[in-house]
Amino acid sequence: MMDASLLTWILFSCFLFLPTCTDAKQADLLRSLIRSNRSSSGRFDGFLHLVNGSEASPPIYVAPQNGLKDLDKIDALPGQPKGVSFDQYAGYVTVEPQNGRTLFYYFVESPRDSEKKPLLLWLNGGPGCSSLGYGALQELGPFRVNSDGKTLLRNNHAWNNVANVIFLESPAGVGFSYTNTSSDYKNRGDKRTAEDTYTFLVNWLERFPEYKTRDLFITGESYAGHYVPQLASLILLNNKNPNKPIINLRGIAMGNAYIDSNITEMAMYEFLWMHDMYSDRTHKLIRRTCNISDMSSPECKHATNLADMEIGSINPYNVYAPLCTEKSHKATCITSSNVEFDPCTDEYVDAYLNQPVVQKSLHAVPSLWTHCSLGGWRDSPDTMLPMIEQLTTSGIRIWLYSGDMDSVVSVTSTKYSLRMLGLPIKSPWRPWQANGEVAGYVVAYKGLTFVTVRGAGHEVPSYQPEKALVMISAFLKGKLPPPP
Repeated sequence: MMDASLLTWILFSCFLFLPTCTDAKQADLLRSLIRSNRSSSGRFDGFLHLVNGSEASPPIYVAPQNGLKDLDKIDALPGQPKGVSFDQYAGYVTVEPQNGRTLFYYFVESPRDSEKKPLLLWLNGGPGCSSLGYGALQELGPFRVNSDGKTLLRNNHAWNNVANVIFLESPAGVGFSYTNTSSDYKNRGDKRTAEDTYTFLVNWLERFPEYKTRDLFITGESYAGHYVPQLASLILLNNKNPNKPIINLRGIAMGNAYIDSNITEMAMYEFLWMHDMYSDRTHKLIRRTCNISDMSSPECKHATNLADMEIGSINPYNVYAPLCTEKSHKATCITSSNVEFDPCTDEYVDAYLNQPVVQKSLHAVPSLWTHCSLGGWRDSPDTMLPMIEQLTTSGIRIWLYSGDMDSVVSVTSTKYSLRMLGLPIKSPWRPWQANGEVAGYVVAYKGLTFVTVRGAGHEVPSYQPEKALVMISAFLKGKLPPPP
């Protein structure tokens, strides 16, 4: 039991280090990053310098994990429905003891044949947004939060039907994850996030040794277009080191992935214009003043600002979905098969995870939980294309998938990025199906597969849960999604 003085310090620190406690939203953070067009290090190749041998691989902190798995087991989440038949765990893994950086995870095993199913790590983006609040409770996890903010309902299309799933709140400062050193909140970045996540995995596998030899797949969305390939590169690098543990990485999948800043912004306006959301006159101005290799000129910014005014107030992450307003709040529960995703779900999740009884059941440090945290981000590459290109030759499975209603990291953006990679086509473009209808389209390149999901926004499993499950099932099996 936590003593009163420690609890007081934690609550005080949330106000003292306000950037880590601000409830920004995933949508706001990524769009702000795209608009800022900033990069402290220019064209950054992540861990390519390590692969090329110009720098030693960093040491790994590994702590004793005996008995911690049993302590992390969840008896039951408050308000969960009856008949839950799978094991759940939640807790903390220290990744850097000197500064006290400690990451929070939530893990759900598969209800059937969990010992035969792979391990899947899910990472939300931001940067700085919670995989518990988004991935687990709004997208692919086993539960969704009802509109009362107190009870849960089953998601029949949860990904733990086909895998054992870890949801990681990373980096420190996100959700329940924390550090004892305030400068950590101001000096976050891609490279440290990858290193801390790798250290988390090594220690987590010590805590759950039965998963050490299991196939691992890393998945995520949005800014995880940075997190996922960097983590995969670090795993592959360390797997070559005889002094470091082998992690059985088999593949990565990224949804509406932010992988190139200039391509993403130019493609956003192309997408919105093709959906008749601003005028031809303004679009001609954007094409005349903006360049896919540089979106930061004053003339280009003037043109895109005109487009923003013409577009008006929409949900850019699903251009045909409603915004959360007083009228949006539903008096009844959402259903696990509801394709009209409730736009106010953020509020329900926020209310649920800030209940003391819920935090206790999750073994979380009592705190003010928020979806996303603001703070310094010291390295954010302009592009991940060189790293993705390298990974296509590594032998692991690589999928990019896009909900086709997202404008911010649009399907248009991903197609432009694929054109830049110039990979040869192995299997030509064709439709794929779910529940007897066309669910999207797929094309397989050498070393990479691209899949679209019809009617989905930025958070694909939120808007199209059944299609998302069919897609990820095919990915795990190493097959293309089923044809009509």
